[in-house]
Amino acid sequence: MSLRPATTLWPPVLLGSQFVFNIGFYAVVPFLAIFLRDDMLLSGGLIGLILGLRTFSQQGMFIVGGALSDRFGAKIVILSGCVIRVAGYLLLAFGQSLWPIILGACLTGIGGALFSPSIEALLAKAGTHSEAKGKRSRAEWFALFAVCGELGAVLGPVAGALLTGLGFRQVALAGAGVFIIALVVLYFCLPDSHHRSQTLNIQPWWTTFRQPRFVAFIIAYSSWLLSYNQLYLALPVEIQRSGGNEKDLGPLFMLASILIITLQLPLARFARRAGAVRILPVGFVLLSAAFASVAMFAPMTPPEGWLRLLPSVCFVTLLTLGQMLLVPSAKDLIPRFAEESTLGAHYGALATAGGIAVLAGNLLFGSQLDRALVPSTQAMYPWLLLAIFPLCSALALHVICRPLRS
Repeated sequence: MSLRPATTLWPPVLLGSQFVFNIGFYAVVPFLAIFLRDDMLLSGGLIGLILGLRTFSQQGMFIVGGALSDRFGAKIVILSGCVIRVAGYLLLAFGQSLWPIILGACLTGIGGALFSPSIEALLAKAGTHSEAKGKRSRAEWFALFAVCGELGAVLGPVAGALLTGLGFRQVALAGAGVFIIALVVLYFCLPDSHHRSQTLNIQPWWTTFRQPRFVAFIIAYSSWLLSYNQLYLALPVEIQRSGGNEKDLGPLFMLASILIITLQLPLARFARRAGAVRILPVGFVLLSAAFASVAMFAPMTPPEGWLRLLPSVCFVTLLTLGQMLLVPSAKDLIPRFAEESTLGAHYGALATAGGIAVLAGNLLFGSQLDRALVPSTQAMYPWLLLAIFPLCSALALHVICRPLRS
């Protein structure tokens, strides 16, 4: 039986799943810290630890999720990820003590680590098939994937906010319901993969790291996630320096979402014409420029009114533009390093390297950013230090990807 009709169906299903998954995620997780503080009465340090464990349980497990997808097929791993995330949300909803809440938070991360690399591997295969037929390119599919994810990320907190009046446990139950619906739909819409063991030579996941050029690629690329994570760590510091407060974060995140929704696909088409290998260094230069733009303003006394947010607006705009060029291009390049039998492990390794970079970088920069809270010459230094990493990545990727030029 031919799989061609199923292949044609994959991309819309995968785009829709990313949209729904992000609604279910962002309707719950952004409100977790408030629940831990107001309902569980936990200290700030313990809340930070729980949120850190949740993030690391997802990013750190991506390589495992990708390897399981290669071994057992994407469908069963995606469905298992949905089940585990539902279990995590139910623990958050009904947990009455600290340990069930910690376990529930970690399970939400592990669930994402299972389905995310599997979905990306399926989209890469479907995009390759589409591109070979002269239709939409693989990079453009990943750009649409990012747009759908961002739409979900915008609508999710709105849905969660509407439910918060009922209590966090009802929000968590609603999130579980979203993933149960996704589980049923994906069960019927995703292709079965029982044929894989007969048609593919499955390789162990650790063979992914026997490619020196690929290892160098994911290390250089990992500074992207470290840089993007500064929206949550460094941006609030700049807002405080400029005399703002947490209410200013909302419009800035909305700016990032509007940029992604309106410009992601046109930029992906531009990147396709220029070539992913050429675009990656450009994207990292934009990330570096984002940090440098804040460093320029850091010593100055902030002006009155909305102009005090100008450095933050520059930062968010340049960082988001860099992201839009980088992410689809990098994910488009992964199949050039991998065979079909190890696509999931390669996508998982890409994400795991970024997670490790975020964990190490946050430990390094957390205390350094304290120097940027007050306008002074010293306030420039953390931002300039942050600018160095993506700039080094731009130079490194120019060398690493040179043999991949077509």
